[in-house]
Amino acid sequence: MSDLNTVFSADGLLARNIPDYRPRTQQLEMAQAIAQAIENQEVLVTEAGTGTGKTYAYLVPALLSGGKVILSTGTKTLQDQLFQRDIPTVRAALKIPVTIALLKGRANYICHYHLERTRNSDHIHFASRTEVKYLNLIERYAGTSSHGDKSGLDKVPEQAAIWQHVTSTRENCLGSDCPHYRQCFVMEARKRALSADIVVVNHHLFFADVMLRDEGLSELLPACNTVIFDEAHQLPEVASLFFGESVSTGQIQVLVRDTDTEALLEAKDFAPLFDATAAVGKAVLDLHLTITEKHTRMSSASAARYPGFSEARQVLQEKLVLLAGLLETQAVRSQGLQNCWLRAQTLLNRIRQWHEQSESREFICWVETYSQSLQFNTTPLSVAETFSKQLDASARAWIFTSATLSVKKDFSHYNRMMGLFEAKTANWDSPFDFPNQALLYVPSQLPDPNTPHYTESIVQAVLPVIKASQGRAFILCTSLRNMQQIHELLQVAFQREQFEFPLLLQGQEARSALLNQFRQLGNAVLVGSQSFWEGIDVKGNALSLVIIDRLPFASPDDPVLSARIEKFTREGRNAFMEYQLPHAIISLKQGAGRLIRDEKDRGVLMICDPRLVSKSYGKQIWQSLPPMKRTRDLDEVTHFLAAV
Repeated sequence: MSDLNTVFSADGLLARNIPDYRPRTQQLEMAQAIAQAIENQEVLVTEAGTGTGKTYAYLVPALLSGGKVILSTGTKTLQDQLFQRDIPTVRAALKIPVTIALLKGRANYICHYHLERTRNSDHIHFASRTEVKYLNLIERYAGTSSHGDKSGLDKVPEQAAIWQHVTSTRENCLGSDCPHYRQCFVMEARKRALSADIVVVNHHLFFADVMLRDEGLSELLPACNTVIFDEAHQLPEVASLFFGESVSTGQIQVLVRDTDTEALLEAKDFAPLFDATAAVGKAVLDLHLTITEKHTRMSSASAARYPGFSEARQVLQEKLVLLAGLLETQAVRSQGLQNCWLRAQTLLNRIRQWHEQSESREFICWVETYSQSLQFNTTPLSVAETFSKQLDASARAWIFTSATLSVKKDFSHYNRMMGLFEAKTANWDSPFDFPNQALLYVPSQLPDPNTPHYTESIVQAVLPVIKASQGRAFILCTSLRNMQQIHELLQVAFQREQFEFPLLLQGQEARSALLNQFRQLGNAVLVGSQSFWEGIDVKGNALSLVIIDRLPFASPDDPVLSARIEKFTREGRNAFMEYQLPHAIISLKQGAGRLIRDEKDRGVLMICDPRLVSKSYGKQIWQSLPPMKRTRDLDEVTHFLAAV
């Protein structure tokens, strides 16, 4: 591999070809460590503080390595950014002819078969004329696009209901039996990925393929020399999702819809099939009504305590058995009906397994409720053993990188969760001048977070700080409930105090639109929850204050956390110190990372939780944050913000 000094130096290839590029010692050292790991086919876990330039630090050695690289990111947004901007920029600077490909899950690509079926169907009823307009736009786009990626059609919102009618899922894809197979956008994306040197995917796609061998990576991995995970702090949760099983009533309702559509075309004379789909649809509704709380998670045992839940689950299972049996008799009529039969069997088996594994000590069986659906989940207590087998399957380099993986530069918590028992680790601090650029403020006289009026106390504490910062604030909340309550209290307080700062709330618009509005206003206060804790980059004076409502400890009522705590206890280990505290610290570092995004930024990080000072573990928390100056004095905060 070329001498990396000639790439990253003040007069190197990057500086000569990329406007505003500045050399950083941390970036060069990180690139050298990654280059060595690629050359020696090692497992390397790296943490690089904000401003290190970690994207270029892994892209340069990846592009220079000469081997096939899979680059996996946490979000489709970053995936698009890497493919459309960062990789082409570095490739042009290095002047090397590497080929790149973007690969997403099939739900991101228009399906010619389902688009045609939707266009010709008399049985799909759209909620509004807007959906019909969207369908026309999608049809025109499908006729001209070379890739069929729905992100290229910005006139149709990503969450528009029409997309589920014109894209395929793993369950309803006809594969090589599809009449449009030769024009399939998914297959074309896979072909491009197979021939490319650098393939950009996302974590969900990577793990879906590892477990399901469905999304195209099963052919890529054997030929791959290096796998790089950016935003690697998200991997434990994503791996837990895919190393387990889930089945939702929404999936069952889609099966009912697809069965009815296929039956109307191919088995209109077989009335029992329509009776069976109606019975399954009713059973789904009856099950959903047994649990009145929505947007909640509970263990299988807790769900069973709801009147009628177990009986309704059993009825749904029986109705699915009947539907699957009838579909088997009609499967010979069309590929679509055969596909529905196979899907019915799969969904039925998953519900059975969920019930049968509810007593297992290796898995957690739990239920999550939404406004329109209910999901059965089976999650492994640990993903370490399963994931470590992937690492040992064949010789290649595995690189894990993020701004937040360690606790006081100790990676043992992360490595233990992911099964990275032989990994090398490295840490680079941010090049930003945190002692002068940022101030950490923990207000005094706040009550314990478990007291009844804690949220009201928070709002009273933040008002003078928001006034001093002239808005320009994020308020990051640890739950949607806290977010709503704080927003409502702030609306009243802003009116009472005659604050004229615009008050924005997560969910009012799409995240990207809300961020653009925040930047343009220049003096807004945005109240958000999980969506705004990471992946947000607001440079300059528009954001000078980040407020965190409390330390982000996961709720002990969460069924997955509760089961893992129980496992630690059975093994005679301290679940709080070994699992809950490190997890909270990594989450807090993500939220705190929203404040300083540039060497010219200045601002205050306000953490409204007295446990940061009063508890013995508080020191471990703030020592894991960037080295900001600390204060509990409101006057010092006001003085600092006056100069921002």
